[in-house]
Amino acid sequence: MAEVRERMIEFRSNSHTTPAYLTEPTDVGEHPGVVIIQEWWGLVPHIKDVAERLAREGFIVLAPDLYHGKASTEPDEARKLAMGLDRDRAVAEIDAAARFLTEMGRVRPKRAGTVGWCMGGGLALSTAASSKLLGATVSFYGRPVSEEDTARIASPVLGLYGEEDHGIALSALRDFEAALQKARVVHEMHVYPRAGHAFFNDTRPEAYNPSAAADARKRMLSWLRANLV
Repeated sequence: MAEVRERMIEFRSNSHTTPAYLTEPTDVGEHPGVVIIQEWWGLVPHIKDVAERLAREGFIVLAPDLYHGKASTEPDEARKLAMGLDRDRAVAEIDAAARFLTEMGRVRPKRAGTVGWCMGGGLALSTAASSKLLGATVSFYGRPVSEEDTARIASPVLGLYGEEDHGIALSALRDFEAALQKARVVHEMHVYPRAGHAFFNDTRPEAYNPSAAADARKRMLSWLRANLV
């Protein structure tokens, strides 16, 4: 495992700046860049911890703070934050985060990966439908995008979902996979039995599924390494 360093930075997105958590191996070598996208809680310690875990695996990781300083541990407040998010602006900020990474001298290749969870998983898919900077997309239980947006996706997509996720119907996942196939988007979809929403979040014991999370982590790492070359 690589030694890592981390710090808060700001990067430019259109006419404003966005705060973000940057984590990278401490060596002087080149590494792939990955943007990770928060759940509806915000840029909380769990997301920073996941960023550090990815950096130890050899990635340079940027987690944009899409709420610009706000965060919550309470579902009702998190729901309000998510509902108040300007999704178009968020997608633009994620695209700008990918650009920031690809412009770093030690990031190779000059395409970034995205990984998002819940709200962030849906935003990862939306960004894949509009950005030309992505080489890989990973969506953990993110709401599928429309068939029209799916047709615009240019990066390989890995979808990781729970069979018992009551917010995303299995029929919607089947329709999404059919749209990916129709658009000839390279993809893999995995639905974990007995796993619900947020099965990857080990800070939420009511939702965390250790076996599904462990397998999903392996698939995520393999997907990023296979496509960011």
